[in-house]
Amino acid sequence: MNKQPLKVLAFVAALASGLTVSTVQASEVSDVLKAGAVKVQIAKTAQTKVDRIADQTDSLLQEFKQVNKQIESLRVYNSQLERQIASQKQMMAELKESIENATIIERGISPLMMSMLKGLEEFVALDIPFKKEQRENAIADLYVNMDSAKFSAAEKFRQILEVYDIESEYSSSLESYRDLVDIDANGSEVEVEMLRIGRVALMYQTKDKSQTGAWNKETGSWETLGSEYRRPVDQGIRIAKKLSPQDVMQMPITAPETAQ
Repeated sequence: MNKQPLKVLAFVAALASGLTVSTVQASEVSDVLKAGAVKVQIAKTAQTKVDRIADQTDSLLQEFKQVNKQIESLRVYNSQLERQIASQKQMMAELKESIENATIIERGISPLMMSMLKGLEEFVALDIPFKKEQRENAIADLYVNMDSAKFSAAEKFRQILEVYDIESEYSSSLESYRDLVDIDANGSEVEVEMLRIGRVALMYQTKDKSQTGAWNKETGSWETLGSEYRRPVDQGIRIAKKLSPQDVMQMPITAPETAQ
């Protein structure tokens, strides 16, 4: 009768022991799960750091590549600048030499220009007297410009050549214009229509066409022409004004002199 309670107690003890083991195992499992969760969290945090570092590394790599491209571009640009600087130094040396040469040339060209002006002045004085005041004023202006600091030597020379060109064109042109002429050499000027044929002939005709004359190179004066020249001179004036077509004209032309 006393052995039965002992069995019950043994069973209870075994059951309690089993519950204790299960509790311990459950606790261990919980600890393992917690430890696993911590490791997972640590791994997750570490992966985040790795991803961030990878992104930073990739960004740095791209930046590095971009900087390398810029460096290469700068090398090419610097190389080009060096060539340009070398070219500019050469140009500066050439300009310096040109300036020195220009100074020498300018010292020599001023007497030449004065000689050209004097020659032009003498030529106009000896030439037939067409537009004489206008041509003399042009030469006077050149003399004024020669003493002016406003114009460079090149510009002064250009102006002289321009007047030379104008004088040259007079030799091969036909022109009619109005002017005042002292027909009778008595100081009384009369307005007439002038006709210039190159430098070969210079004639005039009064407004009423009653009097026609020409410049005599030998006497250096005006002389009256016969009535036979009235119509030819009038025709020449009309041709010069483009009122009539070009045609053969009978003009009082001095015969050329034999070369000495």
